[in-house]
Amino acid sequence: MAAEGAQGQTAGEYIQHHLQHLQLNFNLEPVKQKSIIDFSLFNADSVFWSVLLGVVGCWLLWLAARKATSGVPGRFQAAVEILAELVENQAKGVIHNAKSRKLVSPLALTVFFWIFMMNAMDLLPVDLLPLGYQAAVGDSHAYHRVVPTADLSTTLGLSLSVLVVCLFYNLKIKGLGGWSHELVTAPFGAHPVLWPINLLMQIIEYVAKTVSHGMRLFGNMFAGELVFMLIALMGGVWAWQFNPLTGGFWLGIGHVIAGSVWAIFHILIITLQAFIFMMLTLIYVGQSHDAH
Repeated sequence: MAAEGAQGQTAGEYIQHHLQHLQLNFNLEPVKQKSIIDFSLFNADSVFWSVLLGVVGCWLLWLAARKATSGVPGRFQAAVEILAELVENQAKGVIHNAKSRKLVSPLALTVFFWIFMMNAMDLLPVDLLPLGYQAAVGDSHAYHRVVPTADLSTTLGLSLSVLVVCLFYNLKIKGLGGWSHELVTAPFGAHPVLWPINLLMQIIEYVAKTVSHGMRLFGNMFAGELVFMLIALMGGVWAWQFNPLTGGFWLGIGHVIAGSVWAIFHILIITLQAFIFMMLTLIYVGQSHDAH
């Protein structure tokens, strides 16, 4: 059964509309992606929200550092200190170079906090910000998504950044000669016949780690966003068929219960996904310090 929305959309059309990004080309003209990979455009909504949340996250961490006292800390300072200590302890477990941790630990803390804030956008009502954007631009059909980590381009961009950090530490710790030797001699040995196979295996490993790093975060957040849309449709049917004698009316109760339960459960998901991404970042950077 197709549920009709406030603007006459079916359930499928409602979901398709909400899954479409605000896309612009590099002349800042609205366009729509027509292929799986298209470097001629970008998702403007994901860029806007990820940058905004990154700035807000850095400001909050700066504020905590600025107001830090040696006495009894306030709740905000205590929370940030607990988080910073947690990240530092995890970094010590996988990165044994104290000099490297001076950069990697703050990086991991920033990654965790930034991704948590982007994930947390999923807890906002599905139609709240998109409808606000539509009202602002005067277009009731304008596209706008507000969860940057439900966008594959965002998560793969983050994982590619981690790859760059790993390559940097490979060169810094092992040197160009040492890393080049490792690329052609690990994991199967130093015999010249095995060099092409070793190099191919190393390339596959780097690609697999980078893709899986980004895809894991994207998959979980995309699925969570989709569930929230389905729950929102239950409320839409309730509003459309406000009659206790129809089955659609009782979907309103299901909407409230399912929405509350999923939101509470999703708090765990958004935190866990941020933590997993941070831990994998530390592990991959730690591996770049180890010689094979």
